[in-house]
Amino acid sequence: MQVRLDKWLWCVRVFKTRSQATDALRGGKVKINGEVVKPSRETKIGDTISYRRGVIHKEIEVKALLDKRVGAKLVENYVIDHTPESEYIKAKMQRDIVFARRDRGTGRPTKKERRDLEKWGDWD
Repeated sequence: MQVRLDKWLWCVRVFKTRSQATDALRGGKVKINGEVVKPSRETKIGDTISYRRGVIHKEIEVKALLDKRVGAKLVENYVIDHTPESEYIKAKMQRDIVFARRDRGTGRPTKKERRDLEKWGDWD
């Protein structure tokens, strides 16, 4: 079985849509075994895929191939996560900083506050 890389990334829920996966691959934001590849590259078992998701630099390994999108609970059957724990700690610290800016019980943010929060939290 051969599966295009953009399709595989969509199937294992790395990207929400297949076109987002294709755009990321064309933009050089996803690497396989350290090199930038095209969306049409065939995925092989054992390939190491690295990409950036927000502030986290994730690294996953292809455990099995599939050509249909699977539920979130089944993704672990197809992916081995090699992301260092320090990356998850970095993301948690970033989340804590964002939520620490707003006092609890102050109600919903105004439009200006919401825009400021979104602008400050935009890492991509």
